[in-house]
Amino acid sequence: MGDTTVTTLDGREEAVRNPVADETGRTFLRRPRAPRRPRLWFEILLIAVSYWTYSLVRNAVPEQRTEALRNADWIWRLEHQLGTAFEESVNHAVNSVTWLVVGMNYYYATLHFVVTLGVLVWLYRSHPGRYAATRLVLFTTTGIALVGYYLYPLAPPRLMNGQDFIDTVLVHETWGSMASGDLKNMSNQYAAMPSMHIGWSVWCGLTLFALATVPWVRVLGMVYPVATLVVIVATANHFWLDAVGGVLCLAFGYGVARLWYGSLPYALPRLVPGREEREPGPIPLPKQG
Repeated sequence: MGDTTVTTLDGREEAVRNPVADETGRTFLRRPRAPRRPRLWFEILLIAVSYWTYSLVRNAVPEQRTEALRNADWIWRLEHQLGTAFEESVNHAVNSVTWLVVGMNYYYATLHFVVTLGVLVWLYRSHPGRYAATRLVLFTTTGIALVGYYLYPLAPPRLMNGQDFIDTVLVHETWGSMASGDLKNMSNQYAAMPSMHIGWSVWCGLTLFALATVPWVRVLGMVYPVATLVVIVATANHFWLDAVGGVLCLAFGYGVARLWYGSLPYALPRLVPGREEREPGPIPLPKQG
């Protein structure tokens, strides 16, 4: 079974193994792991649907206010025991400089999406062979974060009871966080753990640092997640431990990509051949003389 019969020049019939039948299983397993050229229409659709789904699921998770506030109190006590409860001091210090805190409000509201999308576009154009694997890291990180929002509802510092945190968006009346002001009813108030601002910014930073060739771009890649950490703390939207949660989710995403592709995304070839170069065409038959 799986063999074919051919007639040789002297008229004898010989059985030849069918390589297609023998390799089908291996090819099927190997095909998803092989870097392939991304399709623009598919990527636009995938990103749009994925972001819409992420927002929908995140906001559909039960808010569980009582449990979220209890978890926030527990984290705040833990940080005091560790001697790292600096969020309130940073929040008050930054709030005293109006232009700085207003800029941070807009940073928090926009850059996590703009920069992440920009890095995806850059990967698509300049590193198509690494694009799918790196995108898998991002999507897996976001997916596991949704599980965290469901299992561990957490109030941000600005919503804690009995504390002196300042909601900088409300105080300075800036357009900003979906969890403040007139937009708060459209977003889950208690999805602070893990911080995807950190998960996405570290993903952007590592990608730029690993793949960019311009030195100042690589430096910006390292500065960006650090600046994001300062912003999420200064605006009282996250504890620093939420950032740890975001990094752990990102590590899980890299682990999944490593298992699927057999290497880290940045070690894959930068370019991939087109379909016509990857798949050999039919073998031409010899001319009959």
